[in-house]
Amino acid sequence: MDTKLPYNDDEVRGKVDQTVGKVKESIGRNAGDPVLEQEGADQRAAGDARHGIGKARRKVGEAISDVGKKLGR
Repeated sequence: MDTKLPYNDDEVRGKVDQTVGKVKESIGRNAGDPVLEQEGADQRAAGDARHGIGKARRKVGEAISDVGKKLGR
């Protein structure tokens, strides 16, 4: 039985950073705090990058696994 998880650690942590960053941005914007708003934007951008890297890593792993299955390994 194959128990593949739909997401890897980088994807999950990236999504968390995206969400927390969006919240900080919004709070900073509404509170008139440009430092908090920028901190949120930076954290969201880092989350975008981490999630993208995790997704790419997962896709490469899946492709390698598929090739291995086709080769009978």
